Amino acid sequence: MTAPNIVNVATITGKTAVLKSSDLTDNTATSIVANSASSNKVFKVNALLISNVDGTSNVEVSVSILRSSNSYFIASTLVIPADASLDVLSKAIYLEEGDALQITPSTAADVNAVCSYEEIS
Repeated sequence: MTAPNIVNVATITGKTAVLKSSDLTDNTATSIVANSASSNKVFKVNALLISNVDGTSNVEVSVSILRSSNSYFIASTLVIPADASLDVLSKAIYLEEGDALQITPSTAADVNAVCSYEEIS
């Protein structure tokens, strides 16, 4: 498992990943971005926006990095009010080979998510 030296970059490809409520399951972690174990890339995650699309009820959301079958929480049970959005990341993070960025909503039907990232090789 190696990551490229980001000083000597060959390519940077901008990407946007999305999840809608039908992609998610209540209280179950779902990957919005996953860097495969042999990609020879590093992913720079610039933004993660999560919206509560329910007009009346709050929703709780957790966000974690999955690495080697372990979850490392960036945010745990954050409350997003009805018809509101949350910018989860204040700074960019990197996903190494084998890492995945996961979202766990309390009520999947209420959540949409958008993730902007760069594939660097």
